[in-house]
Order: sequence, then C-alpha cells, then structure tokens
Amino acid sequence: MATVVVIGGGPGGYEAALVAAQEGADVVLIERDGVGGAAVLTDCVPSKTLVATARSASLAAESAHLGVRIHGQAIDPAAAGLDLQFGFDRIKRLAAAQSRDISERLLADGVEVRHGKARIIQPGAVEIIGEADVESSTVRYDILLIATGARPRELADAMPDGERILNWKQIWNLTELPEHLVVIGSGVTGAEFAGAFTALGVEVTLVSSRDRVLPTQDPDAADVVE
Repeated sequence: MATVVVIGGGPGGYEAALVAAQEGADVVLIERDGVGGAAVLTDCVPSKTLVATARSASLAAESAHLGVRIHGQAIDPAAAGLDLQFGFDRIKRLAAAQSRDISERLLADGVEVRHGKARIIQPGAVEIIGEADVESSTVRYDILLIATGARPRELADAMPDGERILNWKQIWNLTELPEHLVVIGSGVTGAEFAGAFTALGVEVTLVSSRDRVLPTQDPDAADVVE
C-alpha cells in the first residue's frame, strides 16, 4: 500500500487527500495554519460571508423605502449598520467551524492530519516542524503532493503593519469601519472587499494593474461589477 504525503491543507490538498484515502492509500496531510487553508480561514469563505453580511445591513438601511416597519415604525437608515466587531467575530467563528468540519471528514476517511511546517529533507522523507510538544518528526512517503497554494504579493514600499496597511489576514482584526479604504488588487477577493465595504458606507478606492476589474472572469460580468 502506497503512502501519500500531502503538504498543504487547502481545497486542492484536502480533496486530493480524500481521494487518495478512498483509493486505499495511507495518507498524511500536513498543514501549517489550519485545515481548509486560506480559502476557508481568511479568503473565500470569510469574504463571501462579509458580502452577505454587508448586503443584509444595506437592506436594513433601505427597508423603510420598501414599507418595512418594526412596531409600526420605519427603520432610520442612519441608525442601521453593522457591529463590525460582532460581525467579524461571527465570520471567523464560521470559518473555524468549517475548518473543523473538514478535519473531521478527513479523519473519518482515514487521513492522518499533522499540524506543522513541512520540509523535504531527502527523496522519500519529509520533516514536520512545529507540532505541539514535538520539536520535529519525519514522515516517509512513496508519493508526495505539494499543494501549498498561493498568497497575494506584498508591496515592498507598503508592507502590512496591521494598523493602517492590512493584508488579507489582518483585515479581519478591524474593530471599526475606516472612513476610506484603498483595496489594491481587482481580482475576485479584492472586488468582494470593495463591494462589501462600499455597502457598509465606507468610501472605497479599488486599484487595479489590469485594464478592468476581475481580469480573469467573464468580461460582461466584469463590466457589471465595474
């Protein structure tokens, strides 16, 4: 029976691990940050939840124009908004819950999940660094899949400081809405952030190095978003 080691627990990694286990392999999945990867913990799932949350807040503010009343009174648009701390805490809880669900599915299908940083030390062997209570350990493999994904490029002259310049992870630590948000990057995540914060009443500037928003998506859909 082959031993398959997967480095990276994002969608590509955990789906491959599940398939390998279903085909009868002994599978070890190594993930540094959390099962589900950035897609679940800091990117796709949180950003889409933010879009839905912002839409709900926007609808509440607009509801008076639709005839919606609470105890006979219209909602004051100026009073309707998002409790950012509560909203972001909820988003992070939902992401963590989905990560746990994926971990449970992996374990149920016989995948061994190891938490740490992987380093290839020789053909057929990977060292795992940073596991709880273990300085390092070695796992041998017949097949190795590297599924570490990608991350946004950080600008050398505007490095994230967690206060005024935020990366895709630090944005979820905001405790209040900014007056003006500059989003660098016009891909799906950048467009989602721009749309969500605009719906929450923030002045947003979207900076794109391409000739249009959503450069890898359908041009007609991109035109609508832009």
